[in-house]
Amino acid sequence: MISTQLMDELHKLNRVEKLKVVQLLIKELAEQEAEPVVLDAYYEIWTPYDTPGATQALLELLEEDRQSPNA
Repeated sequence: MISTQLMDELHKLNRVEKLKVVQLLIKELAEQEAEPVVLDAYYEIWTPYDTPGATQALLELLEEDRQSPNA
């Protein structure tokens, strides 16, 4: 759990300092992953474009998840 003192200090930071903190945390998390994220690399992302029916299937899954009691 994050201490209230740490939270108070983070709230005092200006925008640039907050971004630096976020970058540091993301870098540390990436280094801990089994397959590290390579900075400045390109990763292929699949989208439902040009895939008939995929958009509707995705919307249905999102709606089911939204209605799930575990959400």
